[in-house]
Amino acid sequence: MSARTNGERIGPTGEDGGRWRLWGPYLSERQWGTVREDYSEGGDAWSHFPHDHARSRAYRWGEDGLGGICDDKQRLCLALTLWNGRDPILKERAFGLTNSEGNHGEDVKEYYFYLDSTPSHSYMKYLYKYPQAAYPYDDLVAVNRDRGRQDYEYELLDTGVFEESRYFDVTVEYAKAAADDVLARITVVNRGPDEADLHVLPTLWFRNTWAWQRGDRTAKPRMSAVQGPSGTATVRAEHPRLGVYDCRFAGPVPLLFTENETNTERLFDAPNSSPYVKDGIGRYVVDGEAGAVNPALEGTKAAAHHLLTVPAGGSRTLRLRLAPADTEPSLCDDFDAVFRERIEEADAFYRDLLPEGADEDRARVQRQALAGMLWSKQYYLFDLETWLAEHGLDPWSMPSPGVRNREWFHMVSDDIVSMPDKWEYPWFAAWDLAFHAVALSAVDVRFAKEQLELLLKDTYLHPNGQIPAYEWNFTDVNPPVHAWAAYFVYMMEERTTGRADRAFLERTFQKLLTNFTWWVNRKDPDDRNVFEGGFLGLDNIGVFDRSAPLPTGGRLEQADGTAWMALYCQAMLQIAVELVEHNEAYEELVLKFFEHYLWIAASMDRVGDLGDELWDEEDGFYYDVLRLPDGQAVRLKVRSMVGLLPLCAATVFRPSQLARVSGIGERLRQFADRHPSLSVTLVSARAGAAGGPRLLSVVDEKKLLRVLSYLLSEDEFLSPYGIRSLSRHHAEHPYRFWVHGEEYHVGYLPAESDTGMFGGNSNWRGPVWFPMNALVVRALLNLYGFYGDDLTVECPTGSGVRMTLFEVAQEISDRLTRLFLRGDDGRRPVYGGQQVFQDDPHWRDLLLFHEYFHGDNGAGIGAAHQTGWTGLVAMLMSVFGTLTPADFLAGRGRHAAGAPDEEPDEKTGKKSGKKGTS
Repeated sequence: MSARTNGERIGPTGEDGGRWRLWGPYLSERQWGTVREDYSEGGDAWSHFPHDHARSRAYRWGEDGLGGICDDKQRLCLALTLWNGRDPILKERAFGLTNSEGNHGEDVKEYYFYLDSTPSHSYMKYLYKYPQAAYPYDDLVAVNRDRGRQDYEYELLDTGVFEESRYFDVTVEYAKAAADDVLARITVVNRGPDEADLHVLPTLWFRNTWAWQRGDRTAKPRMSAVQGPSGTATVRAEHPRLGVYDCRFAGPVPLLFTENETNTERLFDAPNSSPYVKDGIGRYVVDGEAGAVNPALEGTKAAAHHLLTVPAGGSRTLRLRLAPADTEPSLCDDFDAVFRERIEEADAFYRDLLPEGADEDRARVQRQALAGMLWSKQYYLFDLETWLAEHGLDPWSMPSPGVRNREWFHMVSDDIVSMPDKWEYPWFAAWDLAFHAVALSAVDVRFAKEQLELLLKDTYLHPNGQIPAYEWNFTDVNPPVHAWAAYFVYMMEERTTGRADRAFLERTFQKLLTNFTWWVNRKDPDDRNVFEGGFLGLDNIGVFDRSAPLPTGGRLEQADGTAWMALYCQAMLQIAVELVEHNEAYEELVLKFFEHYLWIAASMDRVGDLGDELWDEEDGFYYDVLRLPDGQAVRLKVRSMVGLLPLCAATVFRPSQLARVSGIGERLRQFADRHPSLSVTLVSARAGAAGGPRLLSVVDEKKLLRVLSYLLSEDEFLSPYGIRSLSRHHAEHPYRFWVHGEEYHVGYLPAESDTGMFGGNSNWRGPVWFPMNALVVRALLNLYGFYGDDLTVECPTGSGVRMTLFEVAQEISDRLTRLFLRGDDGRRPVYGGQQVFQDDPHWRDLLLFHEYFHGDNGAGIGAAHQTGWTGLVAMLMSVFGTLTPADFLAGRGRHAAGAPDEEPDEKTGKKSGKKGTS
């Protein structure tokens, strides 16, 4: 049976009504050190709530755990706790370095892998590698602190704790027998040469809500030990809203209880409100402190204490089941049968997604990429009015520069959100989320749509129309990709299900009108259609910090900001054209966005050589322009992704689409007559052969060929593993700019950043980034939809090999995919020189989807589990595994990013119903 038909449990298209998503991997990997938990005077979240506090301090806004799950409001949590008998503390959560401790910013120092998940989390699999030696907390901090930005990071493998394979592989699997009946299987494998002991404590706890409630505390939930079936131990968890659940553990295992309350005595030298506090179980197990747990066997946090002796090369398996107390779930009769059935369903689901002919390694990459995305959902709670009030602010108080997000009193987050990385980035970022939705639409279009609508809700979208950027500064600006993503997901759903959710598209469009207006009013200060978006998510890509006042004074007119707005117009135009077919009231909006696009495109290279346009005719490239206080314009000639973005503003329409708008041809002619200076731009909005597609592109054919000569040069942007964010030209020719005797420069850095800009975490001066590569691929496919096989270019530049733009797009996709696939030498580029990942059979098939990748050798860099937009590799594999140029030109490449509506059949006059997307 195809998994596509099994919507109730798998839920790829939402037939289950969401019931099977009640329980999922919604725990963060890190809650400490976040803005939400920061109540310091200076706003130093890392120092205010460090890892050392996490085991003893009840969180305010969320919970974290190891390979854990919770309900969709994070009332009840279940996660893994381990102790190897040598660590100074229990292993309850992943450890990593804070921004000031790491030589390249914050970084998790653990090895865990998201191996499998269905969209509804009916089956999930997670692997954690736990050293048998004492975990080297102090060593990791001390060595990394002593290393500079030019040095490699000191990783857990470098410490020697995995030598001779002296570690445990701890695998956690979850399978649902029903929407609220969750089975868990924990398998411990001793990879070392000697027998070893391991304490395994599956832990159940309530998120602490009662300590923050005003007045009556009677709503506090409770846990207690109850009599279960023979041969089991049972914890009953009673919650006033979630209901009553029993968690049954196989075997007569001891149960330990405490309270999820802060140990104020340890942290703040103040008396505890209860003798049983959050770290009580750890003090009992690790320190032998018998009075640290409640002998009455009740509390708000409980663990089943298993002590396993695992022989060398051997394994032990534990079972537990969490289900409503009024059911009688078994740990024996149907336990294994449920797991077999759910695994078979998951296998069938992913088999359906796999392109025909894909080998085992490609299947592995695609499945783990999507599993990582599905595991990276997180319950995100942040009530800004409450948080700001707790910082001494109310909506009517004077601005306080020391408090973050002081303009966002309206904002209330209480949702499951797709996170970039649940350890390093356990908070949403606006443009990340849009790319996540695009990738997730292949497996869970319902969730993808929910994510896109989330940031447009009145509890997120600012009343002025701004979309919140990210937790550290909601007022900062991310690229406006929501409209493009919404249209893509809409078309993806129609392709996969046959249903066109126009209500979703219309709701999204109406909210985006407000956001578009915000951009026009706030980021085009001179009303010249040249935009100044700030850092736009590209961190250190520019000469200056683009979110800060310029050292020169004046402003920065941004090639990427303006190109993003051109793409925004094109996407809004696509949506309006789609909606006008069913509501003629959208005709005026079609014309509005068409004309607005023309003004923006024209602003990038105005008629005449004025010297202040973003296009540089001499170089054949786009640059930011520094507008000095006296009005003088200086082009900042850095060849970077900033100058490639205009290429991405390319969208194709077929005449059948534009024919839906009455009088559009006459309207455009009138527009051209009124604005003859825009005639060059109108040429770019041209039609090909009679009845052929119409192209909207910032770059005309001449500019296109010049930009592509840079893009496809291996000495510039074309890496063996995708498109670099900065040209390799700047390795030998760094760009230098002097201000008041101080030099600012940009050089090619294929790996980590050498600056502290934006914390120094991310580097846009050379590495390969998936979101930008995906947009380049999309543009090339759209351009191919217009030029077809008539236009070929050298790829790589200077090679003498001619390719169509479709073939170029496929070549870039192949290079990106090559990052993760095992090559002829048996090695995966993503793991660079990490030999254990390349050679060890217990590591070599475990994949991490990093934040970005070395511009020359493809090694993974940055956040290790940023499966979010790097998960786009699964979409690329699907697109180019199924799509041919003929399909694309015929209009069947809609999910790939390209062709719009098919024309009516010449004989029948009927459309096939297949549409393009962007």
